[in-house]
Amino acid sequence: MSSLQSTIFYALLMFIAGMGIPIMTTLNGSLGIKLGSSALATTILFVVGSVMSFAYLFLSDGMPKSPFSQPIPIFYYLGAFFVVFYMLSITWAAPKIGIGNAISLVLLGQLISMTIIDHYGLFGTPPNFISIQRIVGLIFMIAGVYLTVRRL
Repeated sequence: MSSLQSTIFYALLMFIAGMGIPIMTTLNGSLGIKLGSSALATTILFVVGSVMSFAYLFLSDGMPKSPFSQPIPIFYYLGAFFVVFYMLSITWAAPKIGIGNAISLVLLGQLISMTIIDHYGLFGTPPNFISIQRIVGLIFMIAGVYLTVRRL
């Protein structure tokens, strides 16, 4: 696979993953309403997701022979905290403020967070310094989110 093909593949994969977030939010928010519990809906989502993750693990590469052979900083495991926080908050808030508003605000938070992570090269990522072009893009995104959620 050429570099261009690989870039297109990954861009398409991330685009499709991004399209799944509002769908997942809508489905899980509705499940939370039907069950009368955002926490139960989120728990069900993670149980089903865990089963699917284990199936993928064993069907793809299998369990690595020595996954913990080198020390791993504890903060790498905190990603689970953020995904649970995201799922609980979006499942609870999206039905109250609307899927579009919730996803727009999440997207804005992601853009600001990724800019800071990239600029400082946090968590072992290669630095990608803030440029005028990125700042202008963020300003347009902030304006877009404002226009999208201003009815809140």
